[in-house]
Amino acid sequence: MWVAVLRLELAIPGARSLKDRRQVVRSLKERLISKFNVNCAEVDEAESWVRASLGVTACSNEKQYLEDLANEISRYAGQDPGAMLAHVDRDVFRYESEA
Repeated sequence: MWVAVLRLELAIPGARSLKDRRQVVRSLKERLISKFNVNCAEVDEAESWVRASLGVTACSNEKQYLEDLANEISRYAGQDPGAMLAHVDRDVFRYESEA
């Protein structure tokens, strides 16, 4: 089984409050889950109104599928109107159970 893990670092320049930030993050998170059928969660503490990090994961039997999916997710997040994609960390690796 292959696993893809992405960490999306977001800048949210339009946020004037924690509520604004949460709205942008929640919207992007829900759209990623719906559009790409992945798991997604906010992974850092909300220390700043204008920064956020999302963790995105997916698994498949095909490595190439996950690499293409990671590219699509990065492009999609980079086009979000409420947030700017500041940085992407990604890893695609083979997971083998010891059982």
